[in-house]
Amino acid sequence: MDGIFINLKRKFCSGSILTKLLFVNVGVFVLSHLISVTLMLFKMDDFPFLLYLQLPASPELLLCRPWTLFTYMFAHFDFLHLLFNMLWLYWFGGLFLQFFNERQLGGLYLLGGLAGAFFFLLAYNIFPYFQDVVSFSYLIGASASVMAVVFAVSFYRKDLEINLFLIGRIKLIYLAIFTLAIDLLAITSENAGGHIAHIGGALFGIWFASRMSSGKDLTTSINRLVDWCVNLFKRRPGRPKMRVTYKRNETDYEYNARKHQETVELDAILDKLKRSGYESLSAEEKKRLFDASGK
Repeated sequence: MDGIFINLKRKFCSGSILTKLLFVNVGVFVLSHLISVTLMLFKMDDFPFLLYLQLPASPELLLCRPWTLFTYMFAHFDFLHLLFNMLWLYWFGGLFLQFFNERQLGGLYLLGGLAGAFFFLLAYNIFPYFQDVVSFSYLIGASASVMAVVFAVSFYRKDLEINLFLIGRIKLIYLAIFTLAIDLLAITSENAGGHIAHIGGALFGIWFASRMSSGKDLTTSINRLVDWCVNLFKRRPGRPKMRVTYKRNETDYEYNARKHQETVELDAILDKLKRSGYESLSAEEKKRLFDASGK
């Protein structure tokens, strides 16, 4: 048994951000349900543990549980809910890493989830249709985060095709638009909150793709915040700070994503040069152009 946990820990630590996201989602699901079962065995099931991971639609309740803005996107209600979200994340997360890097995937997952939470809270507190249910409505699941990844890839590479069972090859963007249309038609269904969150995540994914095409990375700020939080917990009082950097060889995905990003940024600089002239470039852009000309 110890060997299994050691092996899982090794795979988690050495895996990509996609692997880590899959592990965390599955781990939270298993742990939360084990706790719920334990509480039931001791007749303490009047304490709804999973409820404290879900995002409440009520602003008053959210003020008492602000952590749910993040925990909801890693928690799932049942196994099928988890399974379908993880399959989509595995498939489209792999596609995402062909064009972008791991930090961007992690940042987009968090920001897509926050965008879904924002749309959920906004809709349930603005539209009179939800007025009677807002006090006991909750959001749970990674769907909004996954939709952000799906739509980011679809709108960044609109020519990308995938092979669907019984349908054949189809452009990914058509599948994404079809999914968005279903969510729009289902915003008054029993799972209205989930569909509204999907729309929020999808729109953020489209925005991310649009900005990346212009050389702007929307995930930079959230990744800096995550780095700050991680470094904060790593600090030891009374001990000197020491930073150790380990450099490993790039994978094919990482190399292709880095080279593609460099090309996108260089194209944006060249477009600016063509439109406004050399003097319009910043010092950093001039340096990037000079370095590129020497390669």
